[in-house]
Amino acid sequence: MSLDKILSISGKPGLYQIVAQTRNGFVAESLIDKKKVAVNIHNNISVLSEIAVYTLTEELPLREVFKKIKDKENGQPTSISHKDSKDTLEEYFFSVLSDYDEDRVYASDIKKIIQWYNLLQQHDMLSALDEEEAAVTEEEE
Repeated sequence: MSLDKILSISGKPGLYQIVAQTRNGFVAESLIDKKKVAVNIHNNISVLSEIAVYTLTEELPLREVFKKIKDKENGQPTSISHKDSKDTLEEYFFSVLSDYDEDRVYASDIKKIIQWYNLLQQHDMLSALDEEEAAVTEEEE
């Protein structure tokens, strides 16, 4: 499962997986409770493959950030919760991505990234990160 099919929908908790396309949007299934929702094209959605994190030198794709967390945690859930304090979240994120831009990456962003990583890990979807990297490498050759 590629990150192209995983969404964050504004106003709705967790992540969603695209199940089917409709005439004016699509049907998505929640990774949390497996409920299906109709998503209109006017909803504010973010496709995970399109999200990047600001660093001091570049914008790092979310896929790369997830891979860094996966490497740090050996493929396990994060050692902290997305509900931990702002300082704990920032300290953890600094250990994962030491050059992230502290002025443009907020604690709420870190909270979402950790929550999303744990959801993907829980549903065994992190293997898609390695597959996507292989596909990107092949395209560049």
